[in-house]
Amino acid sequence: MTATARTFRRPARLRTALLALPIAATALLGGLASPAEAATANATATAQRPLTCQGQGIDPTAKLHYQTQIFIKAPLSVVWRTHTDVAAWPKWQSAVSGMKPLTPGPMRPGSQFRWTTPAPATASTPATTLVITSTVQDVRPGQCTRWMGPAIGDGLRIDRGTHVWNFIKVPGGVIVRTEESWTGAQIEADPATAIRYLAPGLDQWLADLKAASEARVCQH
Repeated sequence: MTATARTFRRPARLRTALLALPIAATALLGGLASPAEAATANATATAQRPLTCQGQGIDPTAKLHYQTQIFIKAPLSVVWRTHTDVAAWPKWQSAVSGMKPLTPGPMRPGSQFRWTTPAPATASTPATTLVITSTVQDVRPGQCTRWMGPAIGDGLRIDRGTHVWNFIKVPGGVIVRTEESWTGAQIEADPATAIRYLAPGLDQWLADLKAASEARVCQH
C-alpha cells in the first residue's frame, strides 16, 4: 500500500532508519545472503522514492497515497503477462469480482478496462460494489505501467485513482513495486478510514500477483 493517518509517509529520518535495516542485516550475515535477498534489500532501500512510468507518477496533489513492494520468484515475462492480462484478473485476484476490457489487444496507452470490487460498509458509507473504469496512461513493456480513473459505487465515490507499477528483474525473480493515490472530497474527508482499505488492498493485490505468477512457473 509507509503511511500515517495524516500524510501517509513516514518522516524522512525515521523512514531512512527503517529502510536501512534490511541492508544492515545483509551486511551482518557476512555475505551469506542470497543474490535475490541482497537485491531485495537494495530495492527496499529506495522503495520510498515516488514511483514513475515514463516520467509520470501518482497525483502529486493527492492527500491519500500508499506504496509497497514484493519479491516474486518467477521470470519477468510471467509476472508481466499475469499483470497485463486484465481479462484474467478475476481468476487470481481475490478482490476483483468482474472485469470487462474495453479496448482490444495488449495493454498500451489509451487502453481502457472496467472492473468491479466489493467495498465493505464503514461508519459513513454503506457496503457497495465499486465500478472502476481505468484508462492506461503509460506503458513500458517489462518495466512499468500507469493507469487512472474513477471508482463509483452506491454512496461511495473516488474521483480519481492513479496507480503506478514498476518491475525490477533481480537474481531469482522480480521485485514488483506499486504506488497508488486517491483523490476526491468524500475519501479526503475521512482519510484514516480510506487508508485502512487502500493499504491492505494493495498489499493483497501484490500477494495475489505473487501466488498466481509462481503457480504458473510450477505448472510448466
